Amino acid sequence: MSTNLSPIGIRWTIGAVSERGFQALRLSILGARKIFGPSAAYAVVVNTLNPADARARAGDIPPEVEWLPAGDLPDGLARFLGPDMAEGVAWKLAPLRLFPDRWEVALDNDLILWDLPPSLGTWLADGDRARCLLAEDVERAHGAFDHLCGPDNLNTGIRGFPPGFDLESALLAILRQHPAPLSGELDEQGLQVAALQKQKTPAVVRTAEVSICSPFWPKKPELGSHGAHFVGLNARNLPWDWYGRPASDCQNENFDRWAPEMARRVA
Repeated sequence: MSTNLSPIGIRWTIGAVSERGFQALRLSILGARKIFGPSAAYAVVVNTLNPADARARAGDIPPEVEWLPAGDLPDGLARFLGPDMAEGVAWKLAPLRLFPDRWEVALDNDLILWDLPPSLGTWLADGDRARCLLAEDVERAHGAFDHLCGPDNLNTGIRGFPPGFDLESALLAILRQHPAPLSGELDEQGLQVAALQKQKTPAVVRTAEVSICSPFWPKKPELGSHGAHFVGLNARNLPWDWYGRPASDCQNENFDRWAPEMARRVA
């Protein structure tokens, strides 16, 4: 099912993640292609791997999807990344925009849509060029920028930018207000949440639409009505136990349980 909305660009970011992370990416791409159709632009930005190798690991992917090497952050942002930054920090920000003249939707590789969430569809249809898009979360995870992020629990598993939105200026405005270093993924997420809601309250994709699908409370191991975000799936090993079992085993079992159903839904 395609949409009759404004020109859209869909992007993902991937690195040297687990094999299930690549399985999820393939499902995510197929789901987006089903929803947005052939008129949308699609691209995967690759970190720490050769794009051709990442493409091969993802399996059978529509040929119109571009596979691009990640570039460098703009100097103004890069100076906030210390040499001890955690792996993966700022991956989503390189490059800042891929489709600046389109409605750009960035999806985490482990976030799979099979139908258009109503909140996302409304955001696109409204055409408000001052309003961005974020995802609801079941926990608060905004790092050093928490006090700038408002009352809602939000995450960047889904990010949406209107045509012409200057993401670099929005991020730098927050960093001038609170010049904290980005030392982990929560700091990166909090920075983006603060920046995307500063100009105007963002549209929000609710967890009822796209669940935070995980066996670890307060997350729930169930699919949403239109999608699911398998947070933690990219890790090769989660270094802790859950009720006496390795957490990775629990996470992987939850994904494997749903993978056939999701494949059916995105096919």
